[in-house]
Amino acid sequence: MHLMEGELPTSMSGSCGACINGKLYVFGGYDDKGYSNRLYFVNLRTRDGNYIWEKITNFEGKPPTPRDKLSCWVYKDRLIYFGGYGCRRHNELQDCFDVHDASWEEQIFWGWHNDVHVFDTKTQSWFQPEIKGGVPPQPRAAHTCAVLGNKGYIFGGRVLQTRMNDLHYLNLDTWTWSGRVPINGENPKHRSWHTLTPIADDKLFLFGGLSADNIPLSDGWIHNVITNCWKQLTHLPKTRPRLWHTACLGKENEIMVFGGSKDDLLSLDTGHCNDLLIFQTQPYSLLRSCLDCIGKNAIILESQISLLPPKLLQQVLKKITFWTAANHREEQRAQKEEIENKCQRISSN
Repeated sequence: MHLMEGELPTSMSGSCGACINGKLYVFGGYDDKGYSNRLYFVNLRTRDGNYIWEKITNFEGKPPTPRDKLSCWVYKDRLIYFGGYGCRRHNELQDCFDVHDASWEEQIFWGWHNDVHVFDTKTQSWFQPEIKGGVPPQPRAAHTCAVLGNKGYIFGGRVLQTRMNDLHYLNLDTWTWSGRVPINGENPKHRSWHTLTPIADDKLFLFGGLSADNIPLSDGWIHNVITNCWKQLTHLPKTRPRLWHTACLGKENEIMVFGGSKDDLLSLDTGHCNDLLIFQTQPYSLLRSCLDCIGKNAIILESQISLLPPKLLQQVLKKITFWTAANHREEQRAQKEEIENKCQRISSN
C-alpha cells in the first residue's frame, strides 16, 4: 500500500482509469453530489516513492459532459473516451444522447452516450474528433473497450433495460466506425460490467459481467478478429463470477482479474472481492515451466542450484520463495481443515 498525497480524486463509482507512460489518469464517475467530468493523474514511476495526485485544470478545449461507466482506449499518447451514462443540459442535447430521465424545472436530462472525446496528454487538450463514416454503436454504459493495432473495440453494455452482446470497432487513425461486426458461429451472452483484454495481435479475451437476466457471469471467451469467431474457454471455474472488475495481461499471457463484485449489484451487495483470479490462455513458456519445477523441488536440487548462472539463479530464488510460501499456506489450510473436521466429529459424538 502506498499513501497518496496532493489533489486526491473524491471517492467515486464508475470512474474510468487508464495508464500512459507510467501515469494513471482517472476521469469522471458518480458520487452523492452527482456526475463528474473532472480529470486527475498521478505519476506511478516516481523515484522517491511519493505519489502526488494532480487535478488537470489548465487544459485547452472542452471536456465531455459529466458521466460515469464509460470506457477508454489508449492510443498514441491519447486517452480516447467512449459512451457512459450521465447528464446534459437542454442546450447540450445531441443525437449521441439517448434520454432516460429529465428534470424539466432545472432543464437537466440523464441518459446514455455514444460520443467520442479525446484528451491529448502531450498538449493537455480536449477535442471531439469528426467521425468520418460508418454506423456508430448504440448509446450505452457499463460496456468495455480494448485496443488492437489502430482499432478501438467495444463490446456489450447497457441502455435502458437492455444489455447487449454486439462488437464494434473504431479506426483510431481515420475515425471511421465498423458498424456491428458480423460473427461467425456462437456469441457470448448479452452483458454489462465485463472486461475485454487484448491477449495477442489478433485476439481479445472477454470475462464475466452481469447478464440480461441479472445473473453474475463467470464465463471466458476469446475472439479472433481475423476469423471473427468467438471461442468459449471450458476450463474456467464456474464458482467465481465477477462484474465491475478490472483485468490486465501478465507477462506470460495470463489474464489477471481483480476486484469487482460477485453479486447482482442491482439487488444484492455482500461486499467487494479482493482475491486475484489468474486465467491461463496459452501454455507457459519452457523457461517458466522449468523455473516452477525447480522452485517446487528445491530441496531435491539444493546441491545443484548454486551452480546456475547469476541471472538465472536470481529467477530461481524468486520461484523458490514463491513456492515455499505457497506450500506453507497450503499446509496451514490443511491443518485448519483437519482441526475443524476433528471438532465436528467430537461435537457429533
